[in-house]
Amino acid sequence: MAPQGQPGAPAGQPGAPAGQAAYGYPQEPYGYPQPQPVTTPMYAAQSPAVPGPGGAGGGNDVRTQLMIVGAALLAIVLIVGGGFWYVSGDDKGSDKQPVADGSASPGGDKPQAGGGGSEKVPAKTKSKTLVNVPMPVSDDIIQIPGSWLTDTTYVKSDAGKVVGYNVTDGAKKWETPLGANICGASRFSSEDKTAILFDEAPVTAEKKYQPCNQVGVIDLNTGKLLWKASAKSQTGGDKPVTFAEVTVSGQTVAAGGLSGGAAWNLTDGKPLWSPKTDADNCEDLGYAGGPALAVIRRCGQSPNYSMSAQTLDPVTGAQKASYKLPAGLDFAQIVSSKPLIAAANVNRTAKNATGVSDLFVVDDGGQLKARIPLTSGNYSPKCGATEVETCVHMIVGNGRLYLPTEEHKGTSDYGRTNEIVSFDLETGKQTTDRADAGDRFTMIPLRMDGSNLIAYKIPPYDGGGQIVSIDGKTMKETLLMQNPATKESQRAETQYVPYAAEYRYHDGRLFIARDNVSSKSSVNTDPYYTFVSFTTG
Repeated sequence: MAPQGQPGAPAGQPGAPAGQAAYGYPQEPYGYPQPQPVTTPMYAAQSPAVPGPGGAGGGNDVRTQLMIVGAALLAIVLIVGGGFWYVSGDDKGSDKQPVADGSASPGGDKPQAGGGGSEKVPAKTKSKTLVNVPMPVSDDIIQIPGSWLTDTTYVKSDAGKVVGYNVTDGAKKWETPLGANICGASRFSSEDKTAILFDEAPVTAEKKYQPCNQVGVIDLNTGKLLWKASAKSQTGGDKPVTFAEVTVSGQTVAAGGLSGGAAWNLTDGKPLWSPKTDADNCEDLGYAGGPALAVIRRCGQSPNYSMSAQTLDPVTGAQKASYKLPAGLDFAQIVSSKPLIAAANVNRTAKNATGVSDLFVVDDGGQLKARIPLTSGNYSPKCGATEVETCVHMIVGNGRLYLPTEEHKGTSDYGRTNEIVSFDLETGKQTTDRADAGDRFTMIPLRMDGSNLIAYKIPPYDGGGQIVSIDGKTMKETLLMQNPATKESQRAETQYVPYAAEYRYHDGRLFIARDNVSSKSSVNTDPYYTFVSFTTG
């Protein structure tokens, strides 16, 4: 459900005074998402929460419909967003801005972050803009999913290419043209490689939608396309399989969708395996990577599907463990591959358009350890409907699952706030963990940093965003970054839909990127950016 502010307050932008024009977010955002990295120091792309081109279903008709819906939602964001940016007066902002409760003051003492992670408090937590890259404008919506951050390079998918930027000065290091649009990206990576999906051929006036059937692996240091491949259909015919998503686990790249799937060796592109078919009309809907490889496997026919969450041997594709999900499901997602956590909208009881009503924690033997209900509507993760690895803002660590609560009224006269809470993965019960976003701020978890949790605080209308480290034992928050409150910086930072944007933070640098581009709003004259970035220097 789109965030709801007080009357006159921008939804999702806590703290606008009465009379300020509203900024609305779509009901079903595309994005995401913030995931845990497989290795340090790689912080990998989060998958979108709403299908984009090449979404499950595999056909161009479905893909076209999804793109039209996505374009409409983006148009709403851009047009409505045009009203929000205009703050009364010509004030360009100042250093005086709101500081979320629980965050160290930007001008105060600089305590070290908890001992559970590698992220350290910079000498100066006040940030400045590193580089803002203008968004390419297109008459049609173009997908650009994928962001990865290393110690030296920020890598971002762009229109028909992948680009690497130096994290020190923001300068472009390399650019790799693909000759076709990108239609999927792994949220995970190895130390220096990740996988993407791209179309069969460039878009033309005669053929605007190309099948998403090419898998490629990019070297994150050099930008070199190490290999590309496609897979033959298992049902016969000459057309390659159309993929919906791709992921990386160890040295395996796995791509899947309703049209089929396949796996390759990450280093050399050698084919490893393809999904097994049987008499029960079973199919792999898609894969989730990271520390293990998991799959949602569906058997039978609608409306009597049988759905299972399984772990696989990444090299052979052999099933290691399997848990049968409740009956009546059309689809399900994987939140975590290790431990295996599946998400589902059981009997369509999910609240607030989150797309998930229950989480199922499964042990290594395929037995259910815990079932976590989210039907109260008090929680605010997001799961898509047609891809397996689309859930965002649910992070696993310390034997817990962390997620944000739904926004609610704070103590001020206007503005919204929320918290990050957790569930015990052994019992399925909510713990006493609680990290408050602070009045007029809202907060989303991004990833684990050892036993600490890295989170982003979405700013109010008159402030900049924050990055905080949350101690996994005490839930004490330590400020790592305070972004500027100037009008220009605040407008750039808040032009992204929180549940659709790609957030990457490491070592005093924050990158916020979009995963699609389209035509600009005719109302909003502010510049649009593929990504914006901040550094503490």
